[in-house]
Amino acid sequence: MSIKSVCILGGTGFVGRHIVARLTDRGVAVRILTRHPERHRDLKVLPEVTLASGDPHDPATLEDFFAGADAVINLVGILNEQGRDGSGFRKAHTELTEKALAAATTAGVRRFVQMSALKADMPDPPSHYLRSKADAERAVFAASAFPVTVFRPSVIFGPEDSFLNRFAGLLRIAPFMPLARADARFAPVFVGDVADHFVNCLDDPSTFGKGFELCGPRSYTLRELVRYTARLTRRRRPIVPLPGWAGRLQATVFEFVPGKPLSRDNLASLSVDSVCTGETLPCPTLLEAVAPAYLGQEGHQARMQRLRTGTRQ
Repeated sequence: MSIKSVCILGGTGFVGRHIVARLTDRGVAVRILTRHPERHRDLKVLPEVTLASGDPHDPATLEDFFAGADAVINLVGILNEQGRDGSGFRKAHTELTEKALAAATTAGVRRFVQMSALKADMPDPPSHYLRSKADAERAVFAASAFPVTVFRPSVIFGPEDSFLNRFAGLLRIAPFMPLARADARFAPVFVGDVADHFVNCLDDPSTFGKGFELCGPRSYTLRELVRYTARLTRRRRPIVPLPGWAGRLQATVFEFVPGKPLSRDNLASLSVDSVCTGETLPCPTLLEAVAPAYLGQEGHQARMQRLRTGTRQ
């Protein structure tokens, strides 16, 4: 690779760890900015990885962090905000992206790759989440100092994901599953396929200046995904699709539950199907080829072993 050093924002997260592993396998030096380096000692064992402490919203910190890097990958994203007016999404997605672009320009970075979300590029996104992602995309494509690429994945699955694992957790405690937007459709994409595209695009001129949708080979309704999760975890529960008014009520109540398992903004995002309709790149890994290993009995035993030994993957 002509790209020899990469700075990653959001590198300690679910997708970030897979990208970091692939970059270091190729001998690329990786720097990760985090507020709490002591919480991510497991990343330090990877060759060529440096954890830097700092506030990603501080422009001077970003300029120092990007200095000498060939490329920047921005993976920062949140599914919920503390408030309800969209300001949390704007800060995490739009404002941070704008600061990162400015700092990367000052630092002389040669490449910028952005994580967005499927349907963020539609004419009138229905949620604060998608609108903030759309504004971030516009800022990225307006940059002129370096070639950029944007990826828009559907829901991402894999070990330690926040989607199927969340439903697995709810199924453990719920006697039945009341489900808002049960017929919303998704094309789940494997985290390994997403990570491959982020890494492969860095030196690929055919991806410069473009946005790509990332979807798995099959689409499913939300009801089908929850039913499949229940079968794998051996916790078969009645699934009760909720009418619109009941779904809105559920989301309103759940906004006050720790962890916000569902919010009104999530519900708004679910009003558009998360399936690909634009320019895509191949993501061939089937959900059924991976999910049983971390949701099924084998995955349960592995999780219990990690808890007993105090290790994680």
